[in-house]
Amino acid sequence: MTQPGGLARTLSHRTMLMIGLGSALGTGLFFGSGAAIGVAGPAAVVSYALGALLIAVVGLAMAEMATARPEPGSFGAAAGRYLGEWAGFVSRWCYWAASVIALGGEVVAAGAYLTYWWPGVPLVVFVALVGLTIVVINLLSVGSFGRAEAAFSTLKVTALIAFILIGLVLVLFGAPGRAATGWGNLTEHGGFLPNGLESIWLSMAIVMFAFVGVEVIPIAAAEAENPRRSVRTAMRALVARLGLFYVVAVLLIVTLNAWTATASAKGLEASPFVRAFDAVGIPAAAGVMNFVILVAALSTGNAQLYGAGRLVHSLAVDRLAPAFLARTNIKGAPIVATLVSALGLLLAVWLAETGVADAFTKLVSIATFSVLLTWLLALASYIVFRRTGDVHGSVHLPGGAAVAGVGIAGILAVMATAFKVPDMRDAALVGGLWLVVLLVGYALTRGVRRTKVTIS
Repeated sequence: MTQPGGLARTLSHRTMLMIGLGSALGTGLFFGSGAAIGVAGPAAVVSYALGALLIAVVGLAMAEMATARPEPGSFGAAAGRYLGEWAGFVSRWCYWAASVIALGGEVVAAGAYLTYWWPGVPLVVFVALVGLTIVVINLLSVGSFGRAEAAFSTLKVTALIAFILIGLVLVLFGAPGRAATGWGNLTEHGGFLPNGLESIWLSMAIVMFAFVGVEVIPIAAAEAENPRRSVRTAMRALVARLGLFYVVAVLLIVTLNAWTATASAKGLEASPFVRAFDAVGIPAAAGVMNFVILVAALSTGNAQLYGAGRLVHSLAVDRLAPAFLARTNIKGAPIVATLVSALGLLLAVWLAETGVADAFTKLVSIATFSVLLTWLLALASYIVFRRTGDVHGSVHLPGGAAVAGVGIAGILAVMATAFKVPDMRDAALVGGLWLVVLLVGYALTRGVRRTKVTIS
């Protein structure tokens, strides 16, 4: 079934569920957790727990609006309806920028994971291959995207459960020839809070990037066969599992090894998941986990390109972007918007070729700040949405507008780390300039539309 804008409702309930389970399980957890541990030590477990609570508020608010009005543009369209057209413009372009930058980071990370097996191959070669794969998947149809995400998600979730089970066995019982690790690493090497209570707050600048991807579920509502049922099930499953998976996995990482050995705040080094298995003498398992992390990068990059393309397409449908960006192919895929959004891949190839230092960390910080602005607008839209009460969704945020207000305070607290974290400070500067560019762009777009109306 095709709807306005040319998008087709072909995503099944099962596919939506798998997209939900895997959309936020990416390199932010498998790779970025090392950087968060480097800041907060074992207390990074608390940071991920707080992040899970905050993203639950954002995700459920977005899902409630998406099930009430499953339209192209999702939370961006809602921002335009409830806060004003300017907010819809800013929200969607802001998320597009965050997705494009995050896409570049995921592709660079995926290339780095491939060098685990083939260290002699230039990184740029792997980055280009990964990028091409992601673009092809998204250009075929929404069905191809859904099937790929379902397969990726199945593998990621299965592997993460396996890691948790193996980790618990190593901690509690040990392995042949190796004694149980126990829980000593949580309090040794400087204690549970080696860098002080403030480190939990500072690490949130890194932690929140791990949860980027939850927005894919409400975005996909416009192409779901049964959006009210599928989005409700998928978001509930995601919210319930994110806290469990993230908190338990990070807890095991800082338990299996000293946090000082696990921390990897700089450079594209091996994932702490891989290090954990290497340290306990299971090299085969480390290789398998590296493959899983590679799949996670592919999956998250695939979802980022999907989300970016759909939001640009919806802007064109709403006449807030050039009309040619609304074009779709015969299967309902917004091919032009997707290709424009693939600019992040060119950025990734350039970074891989030039070897820019700490590329992944800087990409993460800029993308995080941009998506935080999107989340702020989404929660503000939700508060107005609940006050109007004109349409009811099939999933609800407990506490409604009051809890959304707490969520806004939480996001502002994360953004405030810019006063302490250099990378976040740089990201805030770039993000602030980007916001000014968007507001000027909206004013120009509105002026052009008025001119066309006057001429006609």
